[in-house]
Amino acid sequence: MHAVDGRNTASVELRDASASTEDIIGTIDKGAAVLDAALDAGRAVLTAELLGVCAEAFERTLGYLREREQFGVKIGSFQALQHRAAHLFCEIELLRSVALRALQALDAQESGAAQLVCLAKGRASEIARVATNEAVQMHGGIGMTDEFDIGFFMKRARAAAETFGDQFYHTDRYAQISGY
Repeated sequence: MHAVDGRNTASVELRDASASTEDIIGTIDKGAAVLDAALDAGRAVLTAELLGVCAEAFERTLGYLREREQFGVKIGSFQALQHRAAHLFCEIELLRSVALRALQALDAQESGAAQLVCLAKGRASEIARVATNEAVQMHGGIGMTDEFDIGFFMKRARAAAETFGDQFYHTDRYAQISGY
């Protein structure tokens, strides 16, 4: 089976599986904390991947703006496109900062690491959507063709944004962890 972004998927089915008390790992009714820690590591890795998707889509778009001509001039000289690119640059740099900080917090096992992971993954999900949408828009119709990878970046961004919680899930989780 293949997912929307072209990655392989699998189904796992357990039949006649059983477990005894001797098979228990950890403490009964305390598994959520262990699971959340493992999921946070996965969320941080996905955040880094989404940052990479954003950065690469942005760099390829800048290259396209520098080479594509319309009306006898490079389209990168159009002020409207420059403003959009500058805004996107700022968003990606802010995402880079929060992604790195979340990874540092996880590595150091800081008490606020889960909140930083929520902030980073939620922000990465949103910025990846914006960055890939902008990349497709600035490339025009060719951005969705197989000739360019921009359409692939969009598909991967959508799938990764939903995995282990989208921006709305992480906004809610951040609030819960903060006591709201």
